[in-house]
Amino acid sequence: MDAVETAVRHLEDDPSFNAGRGSVLNQAGQVEMDAVVMEGRMLSFGAVAALKNIAHPVSVARKIMEKTEFSMLVGEGALAFALSQGFERVSDEDLLEGAQLEDYREFKKTGRLRTRKHYAGEEADTVGACAIDREGHVACATSTGGTPRKLPGRVGDSPIVGCGAYADDELGAASATGWGEKIMSVVLSKSVLDLLGQGRQVDEACRMSMDLLARRVGGSGGLILVSPKGRVGCWHNSPRMAFAYIEGETGKSRAGIKL
Repeated sequence: MDAVETAVRHLEDDPSFNAGRGSVLNQAGQVEMDAVVMEGRMLSFGAVAALKNIAHPVSVARKIMEKTEFSMLVGEGALAFALSQGFERVSDEDLLEGAQLEDYREFKKTGRLRTRKHYAGEEADTVGACAIDREGHVACATSTGGTPRKLPGRVGDSPIVGCGAYADDELGAASATGWGEKIMSVVLSKSVLDLLGQGRQVDEACRMSMDLLARRVGGSGGLILVSPKGRVGCWHNSPRMAFAYIEGETGKSRAGIKL
């Protein structure tokens, strides 16, 4: 859990990605973020949706999992919980970069966003992490600022267990990114792990699940996973997907853009 939370927190701090700082605006000129964490031993999870004004939604999700009897909080309730746990409240402007920040400043002056159109299936830049420890326990985390110019209150696949992420010691851990509405339709993260459970190899399971996403609902995106044996997989049908991994006691690692 520490590994996946820390990895995703670093990505939430990197404005290259649409998560935490670097998130996108909805149609009301607001930043609303989603995140989930899950562990595979007891199948416990925590999630937030439509969370505003917090720089690290993934850490709020973990607090929900570990400090409450609940699993998901949304909107104002999620924000109130985060503040009660000592998270710092930040402004929308603190969470924006580049064109999104320019749009926000114009919106504050004119009440209009310079760009409004959302293109279904456009690159999402959701971030995620999966890990397995030496005892075979798995965990995963996913975080996103959502779809650009979404309707206020829209929730995508990222915080939904089995869609944006899933972890089960018997199956592995997975995290997904892409066109959220389509990913939810095929329960992508659980689907790829079920294929592992049926005896498919890692690359085969990844490819089959992405083929399912495209064939059944015309969806696009990508996923990462780690199997119960510690094998790493990633696949996508979007134009590109950034990834990195480290494995084994010797620290074998690789990073790059999967094309």
